[in-house]
Amino acid sequence: MTAESALREYVEQYLPEDDVHLAARARGQQLGCVPIGAGGGAALRFLATALQARAVVEIGTGAGTSGLYLLAGMPASGILTSIDVAPEHQRAAREAYAAAGISPSRTRLIMGQALDVLPRLTDAAYDLVFVDAYKPEYPQYLEHGVRMLRPGGVIAFDNVLWHGAVVDPSKRDESTQAMRDIARLVKEDDRLVPVILPLGDGLLVAARRP
Repeated sequence: MTAESALREYVEQYLPEDDVHLAARARGQQLGCVPIGAGGGAALRFLATALQARAVVEIGTGAGTSGLYLLAGMPASGILTSIDVAPEHQRAAREAYAAAGISPSRTRLIMGQALDVLPRLTDAAYDLVFVDAYKPEYPQYLEHGVRMLRPGGVIAFDNVLWHGAVVDPSKRDESTQAMRDIARLVKEDDRLVPVILPLGDGLLVAARRP
């Protein structure tokens, strides 16, 4: 193991996952919706806690791994709105939330294409928006996400390093280019203050200026 890989493993394992998280992660792997890593999940929980996030939108429910982290950081009155096109993903997420003892009243799961659902969500009404869905649509999710954020709110995009492909000029596929585009668009947006956290496959985080 190289020093770099050892450091990555140390960071990812710094806060071990419990059985509920591990079971949700396993269901996600079985369904083919690879969840955010433990390090990135811990960052989501931290952000939700720091923001005292009472209203969160998640684009890409997956099997509930990221939702568990977000809900763990939110106050007991907080509500997570999670959008996914696949009903089996949301069934798995409900199973994960139930196993964690999370009341169904704290989650609003919406099935549908994100670009059809997002225009119906309220402007400036959310503390945190997390994106882990169809990669080529990331640039379109950005504009909706910023519109929905309150001043001081945060938007986060998973997988922005895309397995290292973003720094390989020979990689020109649609998903890799979308990850390059979202990093550039966020950096150039005067409404946002961004940073890339090298956790897992890369977490791009940006706060909306007051």
